[in-house]
Amino acid sequence: MAAIRKTITLTEQQGEWVKTRIAAGDFTNDSEYFRDLIRRDQARNAQLDALRAALIEGEQSGVSPRSADDILQSARERLKADGTIPA
Repeated sequence: MAAIRKTITLTEQQGEWVKTRIAAGDFTNDSEYFRDLIRRDQARNAQLDALRAALIEGEQSGVSPRSADDILQSARERLKADGTIPA
């Protein structure tokens, strides 16, 4: 993938933070640090988009005819079946 050069301005505190992360061995240079931040931001936004879509789907599906107790019991059974909670 072709690289694009960008110039950014940081506060002194932000610049020191980036230097600290590089000195700790978390990243090899500034660019690697910022690419990691962008990847994390992209992943977070993808998760938010999926959550928003699920909320819209839930709203559009209407009110469930099941009682709260029925829903909780079904959830418990599913969690027991997949081993998340002891049977």
